[in-house]
Amino acid sequence: MAKKADRKTIDVTFTLLGLAMTVVLFVAGCIGMYAYNFATTNVKNELVAQKIFFPPAGSPGLDAKEFPGLQKYGGQQVDNGVKAKAYANEFIGKHLEKIADGKTYSEVSALAMKDPTNAKLAAQKQTLFQGETLRGILLGDGYAYWTFGMIAYYAALLAFAGAAIMLVLVLLGYRRIKQAK
Repeated sequence: MAKKADRKTIDVTFTLLGLAMTVVLFVAGCIGMYAYNFATTNVKNELVAQKIFFPPAGSPGLDAKEFPGLQKYGGQQVDNGVKAKAYANEFIGKHLEKIADGKTYSEVSALAMKDPTNAKLAAQKQTLFQGETLRGILLGDGYAYWTFGMIAYYAALLAFAGAAIMLVLVLLGYRRIKQAK
């Protein structure tokens, strides 16, 4: 008789722990979905407000030989993290490489400080600063936060799947407890 009582105590304990874990996983899934929605919606809203568009595919501004990876985005608005990354790296980045023989803003800035009367260096410095700033914003505020949102989405799905599995185990435990009476 003692063994049956001990077994029932174990079954009840594990069923209650499973129920608690089900609730925790479900709540974690809800928080993850909120984070996903918050991140991706805010990124989309901010990007759409900037009204950044890829040039039409095949146009002189989006030559297929120079921008092969961007042809699928031709004419589209930058409205998510994936497009923000593509625009930043493959469009702005390629244009920046053409300025000052591929030198970065910091390299050109150092040269401009050594030769403050050089108008060409000053113009390159300004263009590189603006381009690298926009590129950094698109990558940081667009792509990075979008990626965080997508990670939250997949984590939420895993949490919901875990909660569903735990719920099945809890129901099986409950059934076992009822049968043991």
